[in-house]
Amino acid sequence: MKSYEVNFDGLVGPTHNYGGLSYGNVASQSNSQQSSNPKEAALQGLAKMKALMDMGFQQGVLAPQERPDVAALRRLGFAGSDAQVIEQAAKEAMPLLVASCSASSMWVANAATVSPSADTADGRVHFTAANLNCKYHRSIEHPTTSRVLGAMFADQQHFAHHAALPAVAQFGDEGAANHTRFCRAYGEAGVEFFVFGRSTFDSRYPAPQKYPARQTLEASQAVARLHGLREEGVVYAQQNPSVIDQGVFHNDVIAVGNGEVLFYHEDAFLETEKMLAELSSKLAKVGGKFQSVCVPRSAVTVDDAVRSYLFNSQLLSRPDGSMLLIVPEECRSNERVWQYLQGLTGAGGVIREVKVFDLKQSMQNGGGPACLRLRVALNETELAAVNPGVIMTAPLYDSLTQWVERHYRDRMTENDLADPQLLLECRGALDELTQILKLGAVYPFQIN
Repeated sequence: MKSYEVNFDGLVGPTHNYGGLSYGNVASQSNSQQSSNPKEAALQGLAKMKALMDMGFQQGVLAPQERPDVAALRRLGFAGSDAQVIEQAAKEAMPLLVASCSASSMWVANAATVSPSADTADGRVHFTAANLNCKYHRSIEHPTTSRVLGAMFADQQHFAHHAALPAVAQFGDEGAANHTRFCRAYGEAGVEFFVFGRSTFDSRYPAPQKYPARQTLEASQAVARLHGLREEGVVYAQQNPSVIDQGVFHNDVIAVGNGEVLFYHEDAFLETEKMLAELSSKLAKVGGKFQSVCVPRSAVTVDDAVRSYLFNSQLLSRPDGSMLLIVPEECRSNERVWQYLQGLTGAGGVIREVKVFDLKQSMQNGGGPACLRLRVALNETELAAVNPGVIMTAPLYDSLTQWVERHYRDRMTENDLADPQLLLECRGALDELTQILKLGAVYPFQIN
């Protein structure tokens, strides 16, 4: 039976704005208060999805969230009609209104952690929605995320869904941005690689001093238990605290893996050699041959990696066994990074080609190609059981492009977020989107 890695990209929502909400994310903070272009952002994301589909990769779409989240504002004490809630929040607590309008769900690498059926005890694909409790604007996402994933992967014979972990600091979980899977083939048993920034209960693990470590060891262990993973099929590794303090807020800002290959920066991890040996040993036991590609700090600094998002790229397998690296335009603009990539692809190694995409709207808010997609390994039977409305096709691309053109604004500032009409526009757009993607009722305004 054939198996595939399907990339489900987040569709950028109508309220895409630069709120500067993500402390520890250099791009998010440095571009705060700039005017954004939601329409351009959504079209840039769709163009990447279409391009990968045209290259022969399996591609899907993950819907955005309802924003502003008026229900969340009501839980914080704002009252009255929807318009009055928005007006009151704008007048009394603008930062809370900005947070309730965040389109951060576009970065679906944080939506959930996914384990393929070949790894799990019950032979189903398991999903655990991320609680994202480190940042308020993201912590309000997981209820809708769970409903959307449930509508996409609804067949209980093939798919199992778990609620987000307890929304407390001890179980901070940021989803697939800190999770990678290594395997010989997508349909075969593999090794799941969980990267954490700190431990809640074990003081032997160091922690960063400036920026928060968002993923805990305990959260990663809990997800592995929920998914029924074998101990011999799991490796835990700690991020280097010093790179977190340099703006590496998730592992996918400093490393990316696919198949049997880990592409990483020299300063990404603690106890790197021990971790590489464990990955190699465990992958060998399921028939794989682990390969690591280390980018030396002498060629690319951590600052270069953070500013270019070299590692927040998509590493994709070609039919001939070689790999393709999907990078943002910012990599070409960075002289050291581009020089390194030219040498990498010309060296005859496993990474043979680099393709560049313009994702400026996402990049300026702190998310690159890898942030925009959730990877789900599926065999043919499981792929056939996925809601077909969310699988990218040429007609779906055309429908979504026209949908964006109809519903999205081409300019968004903080003042625009206080416009009650924006909520009505967003709800109208999402109501139509659920019909396009055949999701049913997944948004609070459709349910209540």
